[in-house]
Amino acid sequence: MPLLLTRHPDSPCAAVERIEVEVARPRPGELELRYVAVGKMGDIVLPRVRASTRADELWRHTCFEAFVRAGAEEGYRELNFAPSTQWAAYRFDACRQGMAPAEVSPPRFGVAATAERFELAVILGFRDLPASDPWRLGLAAVIEEADGRVSYWALAHPPGKPDFHHASGFVLDLPLERP
Repeated sequence: MPLLLTRHPDSPCAAVERIEVEVARPRPGELELRYVAVGKMGDIVLPRVRASTRADELWRHTCFEAFVRAGAEEGYRELNFAPSTQWAAYRFDACRQGMAPAEVSPPRFGVAATAERFELAVILGFRDLPASDPWRLGLAAVIEEADGRVSYWALAHPPGKPDFHHASGFVLDLPLERP
């Protein structure tokens, strides 16, 4: 069953009605995500799909994100996926501290779009995250509308301004699926 992201109350969005996410962990070290945005896709900045490359600062525009913490460790991984299939993966030692590139396999993408729906599916593997530990996730999205307005969506928002790195956003427990 899809999980529903909620819009931060201080970031209105006229174009998107809802954002759903499906998540799975079918094999050790692997993560599968499928984001679906529903609304008026013509009113959202969605760059064209191009060759998938690693890129920084994707969160400044429409971007789908996941934050992954293994076991009881304080550190976590941040994943950013743009509609263009550009991507980023970072490792943090603590909240917004010790940022470095995370070691992941290049993501495999699937993209589908209609006038009312945008879907981004991603599969990637972690090389620097304990595969056998349970994972705790925060899921999020940044939506940029054609008029320049930006909204922030997440499974859970901390009090105050939008902050996807905040510990209270890591609300989804994701054990390794067993056959």
